[in-house]
This record gives sequence, C-alpha cells and structure tokens, in this order.
Amino acid sequence: MSIQSAFDLLIQWHLTERCNLRCTHCYQNDKKTVELTTAEIRATIGEISRTLTSWKESYNLKFSPSVNITGGEPFLRTDLFDILDEFHTIGFDVYVLTNGILIDKEKATRLLKAGVKGVQISIEGPEAVHDSIRGANSFTASFKGVKHLLDAGLQVTLNTTLSKLNADYFMDTIKIASDRGVQRLGFSRLVPSGRGSDLIREMLKTEAVMSLYDNIFMPGSYNGMEIVTGDPVASQFRNKHVDTDLGNIALGGCAAGISGMTIMPDGTMLPCRRMPIPLGNIKRDSFREVWAVSDILNDLRDRSKYKGKCGSCNKWANCRGCRAIAYACSKANGREDHLAPDPQCFL
Repeated sequence: MSIQSAFDLLIQWHLTERCNLRCTHCYQNDKKTVELTTAEIRATIGEISRTLTSWKESYNLKFSPSVNITGGEPFLRTDLFDILDEFHTIGFDVYVLTNGILIDKEKATRLLKAGVKGVQISIEGPEAVHDSIRGANSFTASFKGVKHLLDAGLQVTLNTTLSKLNADYFMDTIKIASDRGVQRLGFSRLVPSGRGSDLIREMLKTEAVMSLYDNIFMPGSYNGMEIVTGDPVASQFRNKHVDTDLGNIALGGCAAGISGMTIMPDGTMLPCRRMPIPLGNIKRDSFREVWAVSDILNDLRDRSKYKGKCGSCNKWANCRGCRAIAYACSKANGREDHLAPDPQCFL
C-alpha cells in the first residue's frame, strides 16, 4: 500500500503565561503556573516524535507536523531558541506567535537561522484601536518587531481578534498590513474565555459576522497580501459554493481533537487553548494515549454527539463551528458544553 497524502498535526505550545502586555481580550486568567523545564520540554518533544514515527510505521501514514510556539510572550523564555531548534531537528514546521515587542534585529536573524517558517504578530487595528486593547504605545513597539522580521526575510502574519471593539476597522487593518509589506493578514473571533470573558457583550452578533466576512472575502486586490484565517465558519463561507454533505468523518475545520492539541506551560494538555478542558498532563500522561482514548477528544470527533445546527449541518466534516466559542458561550449560560452549536454561525 502506498502512503497517501499527509495528515496535518498541529501542536500549539504555550511555553509561558508570563507576558509584557495585559490585553483586555486575552484568554489567560492571570493564574501563575510552574513552567515545564527545558529538559521536560525536550522529553515531550521526543515522545511526540516517536509517536508519529510509530503511527507512520504501523499504519502506513504520512504526517505533516507543525508547531506554534507561543505564550504569554514566548520571548520571555530564555530557552526559546533551544526549543525551536529541537522541533526543527525532528522535522516540524515551526511557527512563532508573539506580540513582537521583544524582537530586535538579532532575534529576527536567529529565528531565520532556527528554521522558523513564519511569525504571527497580533495587531488589533489602527494605532488608537490597537493601543486601547493592548496597551499604550504597543502598536509602535510591535511594528518595530515586524520591520526586523521582514528585513530578516521572514514571513510575517498579522492577526486580529475580531469583536465590536475593532470590527469596523478591519478593512483599515488590511491597508496597514499591505502598506508595511506584510505578506499575510489573519483574523479570528473573540472567544470570551479567561480575561476575555469580561468582553462577552463585545462579541459580534451573527449578522455582523456575516456582513464582515462578506466584505473581507469580496474579490479585490490587496497588493499580493494573503488573507488567512483559522476560523472554520469563515473558511466555509469562503467556500460557500460547496453544499455536499461530506459525512461523519472530520476532514478539516476546527482543529480541536482532529488535527491539533494544545500543551500549556505546566504540561496540561487541552483540546484548544481557548477551550480549557484538561485532558491530562504531559509530565505523567502519554501524549499518544491521550490523543487516542480521551473521551473529550473522541466526543469532538463524533458527529452524533453535536448539539443543534452544528450536528445537522452539511458542512460538519469541514467545519464543526469554533468549539472554543461554543464552549465559552455555553459556560457563560451555565452549561459548559463543548458540543454546543457555534452561536455566531450564520451558515
């Protein structure tokens, strides 16, 4: 049997909860944690690598593994470049998610030499809007980091978390990114989790999400800049001409439990950083075993367990809504249901 197309596997690894900013919509809750040591991180990377090798040999599967290294602010970890090197050595595509403020010319060059394929920096809109969300002078400081990254030859993605606070300015953000030579602009929706739970009233209404996505994906030129998103609803809207029900096997869409998992600074494994449901801890639990037998992850893979319109939608296989938003909103309503429908979906 020949090896078929590669399966995506994304690990989002939050090295630290420490940060040099205190953003109003952050999914963190300011809880102090004991971070994994460099040795513990290396041991976990080794286990993940062995797991993929075993799956490949046992099931004749090919994987396309990647890792998002983030925080908090990952540049507050003094061993950051050692960790990046470790992942690069075992063949992972490596990406870094940061606010960009601590990136200077030297660090940008080191990222390139470490084989980092791209860096995502959060920008919430024009300067006044951004600073109102992320703190005074943070816009200017972040764009200094952006310039160092671009000068070093790295791919930069700016990412915006959309809410009532900044949605009206997203088209302006497209121009800001394009004018500075950034290659990609991404977006996600506000998840009312952690500190961001105080902003639940700032979530966009369903109709506003639909109108905004209609504008974003309107055919037009952004001077070669790519518009990207991990939002499964946005992705399905972009491909709204596809109406065939693809069945009960998850093929894409929300990564939680399907093609990705999150590791927290203390080793706790979550389906998604914005869905704080502990699956185990990497210091005592096997990554491979948790991936295979976790009831939560297996629920996320089972269409019959989904509630409301998500379970009956013909786009389930490639969407399933944002599980983090569904969970956070159900929790706000006293239910804590990771299989609830995505309340902002308009499909």
